[in-house]
Amino acid sequence: MKTLQELTLLDKFLFDEVVEDKKTYEALLRIILGDDELNLLTEAQTEKELRTATWLRTIRVDVYAMDDKSTIYNTEMQKEKRNDLVKRTRYYQALIDSTLLEPGEINFNNIKNTTIIMIMPFDLFGLGKYVYTFEEVCREYPELSLNDGAKRIFINTHGKNTEDVSPEFVALMKFIEYNKSEDKINSSPNLDMIMNRVSQVKANEEVGVKYMQRWEEEAIIRHEEREKATILNIKNLMKNMKLTAEQAMEALGIDKSEYNKYMTML
Repeated sequence: MKTLQELTLLDKFLFDEVVEDKKTYEALLRIILGDDELNLLTEAQTEKELRTATWLRTIRVDVYAMDDKSTIYNTEMQKEKRNDLVKRTRYYQALIDSTLLEPGEINFNNIKNTTIIMIMPFDLFGLGKYVYTFEEVCREYPELSLNDGAKRIFINTHGKNTEDVSPEFVALMKFIEYNKSEDKINSSPNLDMIMNRVSQVKANEEVGVKYMQRWEEEAIIRHEEREKATILNIKNLMKNMKLTAEQAMEALGIDKSEYNKYMTML
């Protein structure tokens, strides 16, 4: 377990605590998008839940807000590499879009523009770039853009093309991953705001208590999931191999001191 002080912005808990501050999230977006005129209209919402129906899969977006031009921003910090991240952003896009029109609205041009940003400490596309921006264009005529207002951005903190991004952006990438800025020359008001916010969060005793509680809750969940998996394995061995419960537990290498516990759970 990391201490709160050891967390970086790659860690979901710290990222959420930091960017739930509207001005800090605004500063992050300004650096990433290279737009110092960007102003958020709404407060940043962390862990916002989106669902279109009770029987469909829900999502919890890391941070969500709207600017003064009615563009919706969803930013995700993705620490672990998975093979479904592109499709995940597609699903996020669909669920976000489904909430952007009032019931009975007949003009789909009133749907707000959206920008989904996924920040990762790895190169999802393997081309060495810091930023991969996707907007719909015509395959037959690449110069023809669909202009549907939807944008997805994948950020690789390990990019190599420093000539294509600002020094401020590079400094942010280093801070996100290592929790320190080694380049004071490229400091900026936006970057300073983010760094100061991180320091404030880490110094807050209430946040420290919240972090411990969150870790304990997740530890309990992980423990319960392991127990459920063990019970399932025991039952499968008993059914498929015709073993007794004790024989199945022995085959699985379960400590004998835990036999009674699992016997009551079967």
